[in-house]
Amino acid sequence: MTPCSVKPCAPSGARVVLVSPYELGRQPFNLAQPAAWFAREHIAAACVDLSQQKLEPATFAHAEYVAIYLGMHTATRIAAAALPKIRALAPHARIAAFGLYAPVNAAWLKSLGVDAIFGGESEPDLLAWVQSGIAPADTVVRRDKIEFVLPERRGLPELQRYAKLIQADGTQTMTGFAEASRGCKHLCRHCPVVPVYQGKFRIVPLDIVLADIAQQVAVGAQHISFGDPDFLNGPSHALKLAEALHARFPDLTWDATIKVEHLLNHAELLPRLRQCGLLFIITAVESVDDAILDKLAKGHTHADFETALAQCRALGIALAPTFVPFTPWTTLAGYRDLLATLLKLNLVEAVPPVQLAIRLLVPQGSYLLHLPEFAARVGAFDEAMLGYPWQAEDARADALQSEIMAWVMDAEKAALPRAEVFAGIWARTHAALGETTPPIDPAQFGAAIPHHSEPWYCCAEPTETQLASF
Repeated sequence: MTPCSVKPCAPSGARVVLVSPYELGRQPFNLAQPAAWFAREHIAAACVDLSQQKLEPATFAHAEYVAIYLGMHTATRIAAAALPKIRALAPHARIAAFGLYAPVNAAWLKSLGVDAIFGGESEPDLLAWVQSGIAPADTVVRRDKIEFVLPERRGLPELQRYAKLIQADGTQTMTGFAEASRGCKHLCRHCPVVPVYQGKFRIVPLDIVLADIAQQVAVGAQHISFGDPDFLNGPSHALKLAEALHARFPDLTWDATIKVEHLLNHAELLPRLRQCGLLFIITAVESVDDAILDKLAKGHTHADFETALAQCRALGIALAPTFVPFTPWTTLAGYRDLLATLLKLNLVEAVPPVQLAIRLLVPQGSYLLHLPEFAARVGAFDEAMLGYPWQAEDARADALQSEIMAWVMDAEKAALPRAEVFAGIWARTHAALGETTPPIDPAQFGAAIPHHSEPWYCCAEPTETQLASF
């Protein structure tokens, strides 16, 4: 398969408008890919990224179809707020939603006036919808293999407007964003990928990935962040891609998300990936409590996490763990243990403070609801929060979570350093336990590691700034 050459998205007079409410500070691949499909069929399409652009009347003046990408919770909440204005700007347009959060929220979206719902590999169905003018009566979720074409990024805001790589020394590097696969073969119970893909994943062909990265390098990208749910779902594909990428762009660095389980099971690949430019790995550790990890079906233990961290450090690969620290099973003592673990492992500087404030979101379709004892304790689905409400077994943990989130948000506005924010979390946690706060040796914070300039997370509520586009 060779990359497809297409015309850029039409800025105005477009028959189709593709909208991305928010994609974690990335230039959205999931607009660029369907845009390429429409361009190949000579259908005029415009792209609007609400994280960077406003809803402009000219963009929607000739729109017959509007397709909104809902890849995450934040994007879905923003889309719900934006829909009335989109409808006002394009009163006769038909509206579709696609992405992970579209099929699981189909009934709610239709109540808001969305005509068609697509999930999984949506590009063929979006195209068929526009070409036929007929919205499917039921939600369409496609998991079979589709063709990928070269993503059409020329209709999107310039790459330099998106999140940057912040090096350990504080310097910034322009970052591109690519996907080498979609879906995931694992069934972690809290993951929003699982209800849609149900253990399936699809590879994006090497030539398409390389051509997509090349067009981003051509406009200044010096680092690439892979947005795959797990880069090692297809280890052979991943290694071939890394080697081809390094051969073509030997100075290019990159990062990827990889499960702890894969870091251990495919440890033999890591030295070669490091040689090919792998700078750091994001890994969803979620908890250091083995009982909670088991409920989440994460496939690793606390000990596995420490082993994976040690082997990455030995290879010179930075590990950036992410967490969902507040769950129904979190206790104050358990949360204190998480903080103590970060100190013991010198990881404070490697974890954005917001990661220590996250409360588990339970969306529609969550596999957590397959646990009878969990399903029995959650409340009715709350459309305002797009999730099932729950309370911790230890009510003090809920109160602490609210306090820590408020502290982290205030600290972020004040641009406080991570170590200072952590110290505030440490003190608040011990106060909640009625304990004297132990002193912290600054050496325990660890060294800064490369990270993205936008530390937002996929299960967060949208901020006022994110809603400002409309």
